Amino acid sequence: MSRYVISLGGNALGNNADEQKQLLRHVAEAIHPLIQAGHDMVIVHGNGPQVGMINLSFTESSSTPMMPFAECGAMSQGYIGFHIQNALHNIMNGHADSRPVSTVVTQVLVDPEDPAFQQPTKPIGAFYNETDARTLARSTGYVMVEDSGRGYRRVVPSPKPVDIMEKDAILALLDQHQIVIAAGGGGIPVIEKEGKLFGVDAVIDKDHASAKMAEIIGADALVILTAVDAVYLDFNTPDQRKLAKVTLEELDVFLADDHFKKGSMLPKIEACMAFTKATGRPSVIAALDDAALAFQQQAGTIILP
Repeated sequence: MSRYVISLGGNALGNNADEQKQLLRHVAEAIHPLIQAGHDMVIVHGNGPQVGMINLSFTESSSTPMMPFAECGAMSQGYIGFHIQNALHNIMNGHADSRPVSTVVTQVLVDPEDPAFQQPTKPIGAFYNETDARTLARSTGYVMVEDSGRGYRRVVPSPKPVDIMEKDAILALLDQHQIVIAAGGGGIPVIEKEGKLFGVDAVIDKDHASAKMAEIIGADALVILTAVDAVYLDFNTPDQRKLAKVTLEELDVFLADDHFKKGSMLPKIEACMAFTKATGRPSVIAALDDAALAFQQQAGTIILP
């Protein structure tokens, strides 16, 4: 029996609650073979679109008090976790492999001196045209940037995770053979002052949080499930090349040659490298449809020490 951390992208969860529930049935089907094999797992999900929508719903309502961003992150962890719990329960229902699923509202410690706080880069929420983006920036003070030719979005700081505050609870649940959903959206970013924790307006990259989670729980592998079947060099060009297996040394060369984009594959590569460097264990980046094979390291890109 092995232990895995599975990272799911927020953009794969749909644009509204009903669409998300439909899509998560597919996620549950992809993960079910791992459950049937008796493995333990922590599922980490993205929340970029969802937390932005929650925050915006408070911002645009004249009768509702402003909701701090950390609280919006906690809300997204709750309702996305509920949907994942529900999808997994329904697919396990009646099977001998059925077991409890728990969502842990998770605080992730960040460094208040992290340079990311001085340079917001993490896109969240809806897309806007330039005129509406400028209007929103003036009225709210948000930092709005153009995102990959698709329109303008709000950006917030994206500090690196330092520790997971609920790690003891997560480990206790794993020891009871429960499936755990934790660090949703990268976790609720908190800083520590005089022994007390305070939420901050930021979004931790969920792949980096997944790597930290995998390191803490002693995972046998970190598996990032995404929209593409593998990592490619020269992606979307006639010369694109699939990386089936790649070492940390080879990836260092590819990073130096600027092969991976910041808003796409780069954070996934960096997260996998961080986990594999820290533990000597493999990481996998693969498509959701190939999940069963990815867990056996027979699909996707396998990152080795």
